[in-house]
Amino acid sequence: MPSEQLKELLALRRANAYRPEQTIEELRSGSAGCEPRTNTTVEAVDANGVYCEWIIHGEPASDWVYVFFHGGGYYRGSAKESRMVTSNLSATCGCRCLTVDYRLAPEHPFPAALDDAYTVYAWLLDQGVAANRIVIGGSSAGGGLAASLLAKLKMEEGPLPAGAALLSPWADLTQSASTFETNAASDPTISKAYLDRMAALYLNGQDARDPLASPVYSDLSGLPPILVQAGKLETMFGDSVSFFERAQAAGVDARLEAYDDVPHGWHNSAHLFPDMPEMWKAFDGIGRFVKGLFQDSK
Repeated sequence: MPSEQLKELLALRRANAYRPEQTIEELRSGSAGCEPRTNTTVEAVDANGVYCEWIIHGEPASDWVYVFFHGGGYYRGSAKESRMVTSNLSATCGCRCLTVDYRLAPEHPFPAALDDAYTVYAWLLDQGVAANRIVIGGSSAGGGLAASLLAKLKMEEGPLPAGAALLSPWADLTQSASTFETNAASDPTISKAYLDRMAALYLNGQDARDPLASPVYSDLSGLPPILVQAGKLETMFGDSVSFFERAQAAGVDARLEAYDDVPHGWHNSAHLFPDMPEMWKAFDGIGRFVKGLFQDSK
């Protein structure tokens, strides 16, 4: 049964559902900055021209780095708005988080976001952080961007990170998963029409099946361990299932954690419902995954 906090979150999401007449400016104005949890330091950094933020909770147990890409349909979101979720990730994973403020569409369409992600990853390596001590991840579009970065690193034959944590990843910009129909009534947040609009802005006429835009179509063989988390009632649930199944078929150590009753992006709700058990169960799962990578590297 969903907790009372989750019921409130679902009601709030339904009350603020997307309306097609909303402009991009109006949709962006609905975003609000979230301050991090207590005992967290925030440090701005210029990563070869890309604004990022170091988010560090307490005294990290390791020198690993969790690179986080925020969600927002590639048209909104920021490092500042991700301070709460990344401080929770820093706390549960016991490492530093680096949040990437990648460029947004429609002003900067594909592949600008991916170029920024690649630039930051290369910058981190230049700082002396070994690839096998880096975890990449993100939520929604940010989860898709993390998967796209894996595809680009493989194409460029660059060093791959130790693993990736993809939270409800937007991995297929064709919106062809069956769950866009079967979950249309259960998902209070994301509709096919909404994602079709944002995909068009991001792609700017380029092929939605480009493996660097829709990483579900990329060659997934040889990738590091991948954790995928998603809610079963999401219209985008099929994206997560498809990416997981293709990764597993390619021989990747992939795992899928599917949660009942939660909406898209429930990890980002701590500023509203700090004690929501469904959210902390997911964070605990991410923490186990990342700490398991720590142990495997020893």
